Amino acid sequence: MITELNKNNFYKCKSLINENGQLEGKAIIERMNPGRIFVDNPFSPKTGLIWLGNNDGFLFFGNEENDNFNKEINAFIDTVIIPEAKEVNIFWFEAMGNHPKWNQTIKNLFAHRQLKSWNQKVYQLQNNNYNVKSEPTIDQDYTVFELEKVLSENNKKQNIEFLHSKILEFWSSIEQFLNNGIGYCVIYRNQIVRICFSGFVVENYHCVNIETLSAHQGKKLAQAVAFHFVQECLKNKQIPYWDCMEENTASNIVAKNTGFTNVFDYNGYYFSFK
Repeated sequence: MITELNKNNFYKCKSLINENGQLEGKAIIERMNPGRIFVDNPFSPKTGLIWLGNNDGFLFFGNEENDNFNKEINAFIDTVIIPEAKEVNIFWFEAMGNHPKWNQTIKNLFAHRQLKSWNQKVYQLQNNNYNVKSEPTIDQDYTVFELEKVLSENNKKQNIEFLHSKILEFWSSIEQFLNNGIGYCVIYRNQIVRICFSGFVVENYHCVNIETLSAHQGKKLAQAVAFHFVQECLKNKQIPYWDCMEENTASNIVAKNTGFTNVFDYNGYYFSFK
């Protein structure tokens, strides 16, 4: 029977996770970032499903041929996942496999649900192949600040709640982020218009998350905050990690222009709850 695993027992899943897979799953299993885990057996799990704490999808891990888990997963989604997802305005099931063998299993399990797919690209940046030396030029009305400074000032920015809400999508508290993550933002006339921060963290890997206000897109602000984020990572011997959809042309361009290298790709699958 598929059950939710108590957070104190997340460590039981550590040996099941693919070391070369997505950073997000590792961060949740290590309880650095919030998330929920559902497993076939809470005492000795063999297969599981991670619900990412930022509500950005579900990650299958472990044995993809586990009949007990696979026979129950559709009913579990219908009776547990869908009702809870709708309460937080999620109307799609977006799934990824923690290793490539899950791809065919996911296709088989959800073939009756009008399953569709997309491609995801993962980039990393190592100090020994980094060659971007100069900060991107942006309009003088925009200024880059470290998030720690902005957060310490608290409500002095017009839309500080925008920053708080984005950080809390990934972290259990602002304090937890400040203790473990890094980030920068762009200020325009006392308003936060672009942020780049650690969404997930595992050991010395920091997963980039970039958010912007639509009115300020197309001004090289993403490249500017990404530059500062990378500089901070490299200074502290940390490894920046960038995960984005292949069809997100702008994000892929910023990653490459900032010096990231594509290290692996994976498939995502989705179907509607409607």
